[in-house]
This record gives sequence, structure tokens and C-alpha cells, in this order.
Amino acid sequence: MRVLVTGGTGYLGSAVVRALARRDDDVVVLTRRPPEVPLALPSGKVAHVTGDIRDRDAVARAARGADAILHLAALVSVWRPRVRDFDDVNVTGLRNVIDACRTQRIGRLIYTSSFLALPPAGQREPIRANDYQRTKVDARAVALAAARDGAPIVMVYPGVVYGPGAATEGNLVGRLVGDHVAGRLPGVIGASRLWSFSYIGDVVTAHVAALTRAQAGDEFVVGGENAPQIRLFEIVRERLGLALPRRIPSALAYAAGALEEARARLTGRPPLLTRGVVTIFDQDWPLDGQPAAERLGYQITPLAEGMRTVVGSDPGQNGV
Repeated sequence: MRVLVTGGTGYLGSAVVRALARRDDDVVVLTRRPPEVPLALPSGKVAHVTGDIRDRDAVARAARGADAILHLAALVSVWRPRVRDFDDVNVTGLRNVIDACRTQRIGRLIYTSSFLALPPAGQREPIRANDYQRTKVDARAVALAAARDGAPIVMVYPGVVYGPGAATEGNLVGRLVGDHVAGRLPGVIGASRLWSFSYIGDVVTAHVAALTRAQAGDEFVVGGENAPQIRLFEIVRERLGLALPRRIPSALAYAAGALEEARARLTGRPPLLTRGVVTIFDQDWPLDGQPAAERLGYQITPLAEGMRTVVGSDPGQNGV
């Protein structure tokens, strides 16, 4: 199978590319620039095509000859000086991929959305706390409309993806734990709020399986273990002996976010915290991942087991 992967150099995307290569698929990765370090792949063929997801013609060229597209590209950030960047990447980018599927009669499109495009616990409608979340909500509406119009699209909603690897924007848990271990984490906002922690291996399996097991219009909530945020740091304490981080009251964090946003507007430098992030962290986001796991054929990895790959299996070993 020839598969186009957008976002294939990111935290989740690169893991998906490796999994496809292990299946001996021919993989095309659309990327704005070739990676400095090529992926170490055991088998399969991977070609990098330079182009921007915002460029309709570039997407069409990259999709030529593909049997399927895995669309993982997204602007994952808490702030940009140009707000329209989120719309251009997260919404227009999806439209470009859908258009390529239609015009080239590509039989399957797997679109990676986010749990943040869904309503938090206790609410019937999604919230739009920041521009990332707003555009993921908007993009979901585009995907659902395309499905109704007959596009061969399947939607995947991972929880908080975590596991081994670089502490990038796409690996929030790795960043939080790494900062905590290094003594840089000032505290936790919404420590008792429930999140659904989805191990990266499970999320990758779900994406690959959706290529053949899903039907057009399917939506898969790829949730993991639901646990309070503080549980991450309890596991770190158990393994490394570190004290728990302090809990930051939401009102204090919200005020700090407002000040940081004002500073960012004056300086053009990214804020360390925003009010939107505080609003998101102050919600419960549990997910039921069991239906997706049963249909796509994998077991949900328990959080304590998955975290061994993040902090190491021995108290003296740090895998961050």
C-alpha cells in the first residue's frame, strides 16, 4: 500500500511512519523541510516530499498515486502572534487533504483530530479556550461534513499521547515530567482533573488498523487510562523518589496567564502561560477508549506500565 503521511516528522507522526514501514508499505511524508536525521527504518520505503499542508497544489502532488492518506499535520501550540496560522494549518490543511482525496479518488483518509475537539465532561458542546482548540473544533466540523458528502474519511481522537521520545509540543507528558525531574516545573494546574492518557504505541496501532478495519465516516475515540493529572507525578515519585509538585490554584494561574499574554503582545515573544491553557487544564477530559480498542484490535496500556518508558523502570534510571 502506498500511504501519504502528513505531519510524519512529528512525535506521533514519526511513530506512525515507522509502523507503516515495518508493514512494508511505501510511505510518502509531506514535510516543509527534509528531516536532519532520517528515520531508522527496518523495512519499507519512505520518501520525503517537500511541501506545505497549506498549499493545495503541494498536497495534491504529494498525494499522487497514494492508496490512502494519514493526515496528522497540525499546528500544536498555545500561542502564535498571527492567529490565522492556526486556521491555515488546522482547517485549510484538512480541506486541502480532503480535496486531494476527492480529485484523485483515494480510497481512505484517516484524520487525526484531538480530544480537545470534543466536549469536556459535563458539557454538551466543545469549548474554544484557545486558537488551537478552536480550530480543531472547526476542523472536526469540516471532517463530519465531508463524511456526510461521501468522503472516505475516518476520524481518530487520541487522548493525551505519551511515551518515550523527545519532549516536544506533541509530547506534553514528556515535557511536564522532564521539567519536573529537572526542577523547572513551578507546579500543576488542575491536578485533580481527569485526563485520558493514551500510550503512543496504542495510538499508532489504532491509526494503522484504521486503514483496513474502519468504514468511511467512523469516529474512534482512542482514549487510554483515565486518571487525575497528579497521577503522573505520583508514578515519578514511586520510581525516582521525587516529591510531588505543588498545586497551583486556577484563579492564580488565570491571572498569571493574563499577564503573560499582555507581555507577549508587547514583546512578540511566546507567553509561558495563557488563560486558554488554564481553562483547558481546569476541565475533566475522560474518554472511553474501549470501543476503539475492541474494533481496532489492541489492548489499552495501563498508565503505570506506559510511564515506565518515560521515567525508566528503576528508581535510579531516568528515561526522560
